[in-house]
Amino acid sequence: MHKVCSRLHGPSVLGKTDSWKSVNVCVEFHKEGGVLRQKSAVKQTPPVPPQIPPCDYKPEPYQGMSKGRLLEIRKHNCNPMTMKVTYYKKPVFINQGYMQWLWDVDGRRYLDFFAGVATVSVGHCNPKVTQAAEKQLRRLWHTTPIYVYPQMQEYAEKLVSLLPDPLKVVYFTNSGSEANDLAVLMARLHTGNFDVITLRGSYHGGSPQATGLTSNADYKYPIPSSLGCHNTMCPDVFSGLWGGSHCRDSPVQTIRECSCSPGHCQANDMYISQLKEMLATTVSNRIAAFFAEPIQGVGGAVQFPKNYLKDSYQLVREKGGICIADEVQTGFGRTGSHFWGFQGHNVIPDMVTMAKGIANGFPMGALVTTAEIARSFAKGVHFNTFGGNPLACAVASSVLDTIKEDKMQENSADVGTYLLTELAKLRDKYEIIGDVRGKGLQIGVEMVKDKVTRDPLPREAMAQIFEDTKDMGVLIGKGGLYGQTFRIKPPMCITKDDADFFLAVFNQAVLNYMERR
Repeated sequence: MHKVCSRLHGPSVLGKTDSWKSVNVCVEFHKEGGVLRQKSAVKQTPPVPPQIPPCDYKPEPYQGMSKGRLLEIRKHNCNPMTMKVTYYKKPVFINQGYMQWLWDVDGRRYLDFFAGVATVSVGHCNPKVTQAAEKQLRRLWHTTPIYVYPQMQEYAEKLVSLLPDPLKVVYFTNSGSEANDLAVLMARLHTGNFDVITLRGSYHGGSPQATGLTSNADYKYPIPSSLGCHNTMCPDVFSGLWGGSHCRDSPVQTIRECSCSPGHCQANDMYISQLKEMLATTVSNRIAAFFAEPIQGVGGAVQFPKNYLKDSYQLVREKGGICIADEVQTGFGRTGSHFWGFQGHNVIPDMVTMAKGIANGFPMGALVTTAEIARSFAKGVHFNTFGGNPLACAVASSVLDTIKEDKMQENSADVGTYLLTELAKLRDKYEIIGDVRGKGLQIGVEMVKDKVTRDPLPREAMAQIFEDTKDMGVLIGKGGLYGQTFRIKPPMCITKDDADFFLAVFNQAVLNYMERR
């Protein structure tokens, strides 16, 4: 018998995120018929879980229904879609939140890196926003626009001051779906045209009209929805037909190579040619509108070539259409470099729709447009009972103040850039991390079988990494047409220590999967 003793060291990943320990390994070989055969496998100590950053806040103990009873009611009394969209094999039962933290009913703390689907902009139960809500609750909850109450006018003035001319007229809604529905109606009335164009992989809401705008089969039903909606090829420079190494406005570029001369993007030219062909073959000579998210959200934080929206807007306006920026996920400083995502594309849309982060999770949405378009819509009567109610406006106004006072847009840029550059190191290390992309705290990590084919990592594999990340204390999201992209969109109050904890957890979750595979 031969015995070999050696000492193994775990690979270095991001410095302090290492989780392997050095171990002595003894491998015995037995000689059978002159052939050496391995008897025992290599042994290593279990990884040490990353340590969650400290938090001084103390949540209230949960004293409600049991988890079993909650799940039973969820299955039998809540609509079936509620269970269908429930994350994780072992669901998380949330009891309380504070800033970037969530606690479950057992008192376990999680770092929230999904922010209620990019909705909690300035932190769960942010003290400043909570105080504003409490103050308004004691004064006036609700009345409608048939009366003049200060909160609506005060907030409208504050909101439009953050948008460029001529975007100065606001319509308040209760959700992003409702805002996008309204945008379609207004665009068709103003232009006198019918056809609306969106990008494949887009998500613009779940209402009957918005599902027509949405270009993802998971959100479609076998019934007519929003007739006149068409989609063109998504200019995805990682998994799309064309892409290169200098295409997008991000600290991290794709792993694809290109031979473009400085200032020119062949991929953009090819995707624009697809839009031109679609305009020439699929719609009438005059169209109503073109919808686009500055960075796709549900689609997986997909970024376009730098000049794509600029060139698209020109083509759409030549066809009589108006250009609509869906800022439901990208607005309010989340991209870091700008307050609005469209500003990073050097364009000015004719309409901007918004929701989610507008009120830090309080139900609210809005559409901002030009006075000219607003006049076209004034020929009939449009009334919204809850849109722009006093409480919603007070909360949303406090959110704007908090973003400015606490420099949350700047924090999105700083911490987001750090996250992106560190995630890119993991991409270079692991074959299954195909792409890291985004701006600020709107980040996507696309997982693949391998970097050559760029085929999506199977859903079962995604689920393993997803579950491990949760079990180690971090909540993230998923997206992409095939569920192949992890979505990282935390509240804009996160710190660099939070980022390091997430990076250590995600590294370990990927490593766990690779070892199992």
